[in-house]
Amino acid sequence: MSWLWEQSGTIFVLLIVIAVVVLILYSLRRDKQKGRSPCGGHCGHCPMGGACHSKKDPS
Repeated sequence: MSWLWEQSGTIFVLLIVIAVVVLILYSLRRDKQKGRSPCGGHCGHCPMGGACHSKKDPS
C-alpha cells in the first residue's frame, strides 16, 4: 500500500494523459463521422493538398 501511495502522483498524471488521449480520439472519430477533415480543408496552403483530396473532374 505504501508503494501505491508513493506512486500516486505518477498514477494521477498517467490517468490525465490517458483521458486526454481518449478525448482526442473521440473528437477525431466524431469529426470523421460528420465528414469533417482533420486538416481543415485548406488545401491551397498545404504541400500535400493534391494528395489527400481527389480533385473534381471538370467534365
